Amino acid sequence: MSERKSKLNLNDRETIEIGIIRKQPLKRIATLLKKHVASIAREIKRHRIFVSGSYYAGNDCNGAKGCTKRHVCGDESCPMYCYSCIKDCHKYCPDYYSTKCTAYLKPPYVCNGCDKRRYCNDDKYFYEAKVADRKSAETRKTSREHIHLTDEELASVNSILSEGIRKGQPLAHIFAVHEQEIPITSRTAYMYINDGLLDVRNIDLRRQTRYKKRKKKKTESGILNQKFRQGRTYQDFTALMENRSEKDVFEMDTVKCKRNQKKVLLTMILRRNSVMIVFLMPDNTADSVIDRFNYLEKGLGKECFSRLFGIGLTDNGSEFKVVDKLEQSVEIEGALRCSIYYCDPMQSGQKGRLEKNHEYIRYVIPKGTSLNSYTQEDITLLVNHINSTKRPGLNNLSPYEMIPDDDEDMRKLMKLLDLKPITAKEVNLTKELFNK
Repeated sequence: MSERKSKLNLNDRETIEIGIIRKQPLKRIATLLKKHVASIAREIKRHRIFVSGSYYAGNDCNGAKGCTKRHVCGDESCPMYCYSCIKDCHKYCPDYYSTKCTAYLKPPYVCNGCDKRRYCNDDKYFYEAKVADRKSAETRKTSREHIHLTDEELASVNSILSEGIRKGQPLAHIFAVHEQEIPITSRTAYMYINDGLLDVRNIDLRRQTRYKKRKKKKTESGILNQKFRQGRTYQDFTALMENRSEKDVFEMDTVKCKRNQKKVLLTMILRRNSVMIVFLMPDNTADSVIDRFNYLEKGLGKECFSRLFGIGLTDNGSEFKVVDKLEQSVEIEGALRCSIYYCDPMQSGQKGRLEKNHEYIRYVIPKGTSLNSYTQEDITLLVNHINSTKRPGLNNLSPYEMIPDDDEDMRKLMKLLDLKPITAKEVNLTKELFNK
């Protein structure tokens, strides 16, 4: 049997209505909709329409017309005949006898398919697909309108979320760390913040990232035809990766923070575990990038470097164009330490994992901020906080938590660059991290 749908839609309800009119058993209707028969029964009972019957003086007793009984309840002061009294005479009268139809107590629980419905004066129930669908939508809407937490639970949620958000922690990170303590979903948290139920406000949340419209690729007469790209295009990269793992693949880019200032950030992310490393460079030149490659190779050794940084994917910036010196080892003459490939022009999404991580940098160092007051130690501290942030895409783990205990190459890299995990609750992705 195919998978059952979780909710009924208008088409499903029309099928139920037509099935009832055709006097189909509920089991047959349930089979058509791939639902359990109990679900169909609940749907009909929950959304059926009640139509009051037409009885003599509103009393369904067969002998109400012409009845002259009084005081059957024991109230001798009542001036009314019992059949018309607001009290329920059925509870007291031994002669009460009703002939009203009670077929709605059995499947299909409504009178849509009854042949006598036009001439019946008894209580009736009807099922209409459009009315049922409208009632269902209203029920779903109202069920989400109110807070379903106690005062103590709301106070706890407020404390956890407010503390984390004020440290610049993404909601995904907060929910991953406090999964057992927060009895709501992240979607509900956004609703509570929007409704002003928490100490934090929408202004305290990160703005939704706005991406510029992607430009079309340049023609073959432009950058696509340049010599440094030959044999190193994104198509060459994807062809190479068809039959191999990403264990030694890294993405690379530079981040400029303020115009007309030389200092830039060289960023790299390892696809094997999403760990990012960042170097503060004095300028945005090829020599500065090569110097960082040489530093890594000398500190790690040629073999370890190649296992971690074997294949690089970067953009077409001038700082990455001296490809021979980037690829050639300085430890072993004539040997290659890595292979560099280039994204298509104006297609930064081809190294989207790194581009996404740049957002974390901007949380702490906004665009237009001078890098002159920062040191490599500051940048390393920022990297440690970024790499300690839990992500939904990593099964609510942080990049540091993705490193296996037996990965000696990563342990060597972390020791060389002073990379250290930050306690989840202490992660801070705001400008207050440096107080500069």
